[in-house]
Order: sequence, then C-alpha cells, then structure tokens
Amino acid sequence: MIYLYTGNGEGKTTAALGHALRALGYGKKIAMVCFMKGRETGELNFSKKYKKNFELFQFGAGNFTNLKKPSKADKLLARDALRFSKKLIQSKKYDLVILDEINVAVGFGLVSKQTVLKVLGKAPKDRVIFLTGRKAPPEFIKIADLVTEMKEIKHPFKKGIQAKKGLDY
Repeated sequence: MIYLYTGNGEGKTTAALGHALRALGYGKKIAMVCFMKGRETGELNFSKKYKKNFELFQFGAGNFTNLKKPSKADKLLARDALRFSKKLIQSKKYDLVILDEINVAVGFGLVSKQTVLKVLGKAPKDRVIFLTGRKAPPEFIKIADLVTEMKEIKHPFKKGIQAKKGLDY
C-alpha cells in the first residue's frame, strides 16, 4: 500500500505520523526517513525515546534547503536518503516506512522521480509506504492507493506568527 499526502496545506507529515502512531499501538515497527530535514523536531525527539519500534533517520543539513538553488551537499544527502530508504523498504524489520518530503526532493531535482518509482515498484507487497510533501508528481499519484491533498485555507504565518515548537515541528 502506498499512501500519499501532498498539497500546499499543513499536515502532510502529521497525517503520516498519525498512521504511524496507530500502527505503533498494534506493535508494528516504523521507519521514517526525512529528506532535507536535519534539525530538531518533535518526531526526532520521540524516536529517541521509543526507538524500539519507531526509528527516524534524518538526511539534511541543519538548516533549510534552498530549493531554488540546492547545494551539492543537499543533493548528495537526498540521494543517500533514497538509497537508505530502499534498504529500509526491502528490510523485513519494518511494517511501515515514511518517506517524509520525498515529493519536494523530487520536485526540486534532488532525487530522480524514476529512481523513486523503481524503489517503490520493488517494495514487498506487505510493506506500507507513506510519501509526503508538496507537488507530488502525477506518476506518484497514479501508483498510490490513497491520495490526500492538503489545501491551505488560512495559516498563521500570513499574520507573522512563527512556527511553534511541539506543534509545527
């Protein structure tokens, strides 16, 4: 099963994490690979406390990726994340694998859409995979079993309110 959360609204990663929380309640094992994220987040802190069943792997510099002009390091980290994701997806250790911000990584040329499709195409039939991020390619939408588009209606950023630790990251 492939679940895809996309769109310009907030909640894509949070939705995937909600499914992960539900799966954890049934003793499932979760792996989350974060593309372009290398900073402290609530989910990273959670993974440190509950690493028996929830493992999180970050592949990003400590700062935000300049999507208009990604650095060589950003591209290398994203490619490393995809190679690592392939191993996790093929592993029998995990029931559910979240590829966080994979859509953005593809959309801005950090990783190849075709390579991601190959990885997904070779996934074991019992693996559940979540793809998150804005601008999901049509090919990802086509192969996904569930697709949800998050639509922004109103956002506090537009009033100058900054992201809040523990709520937004």
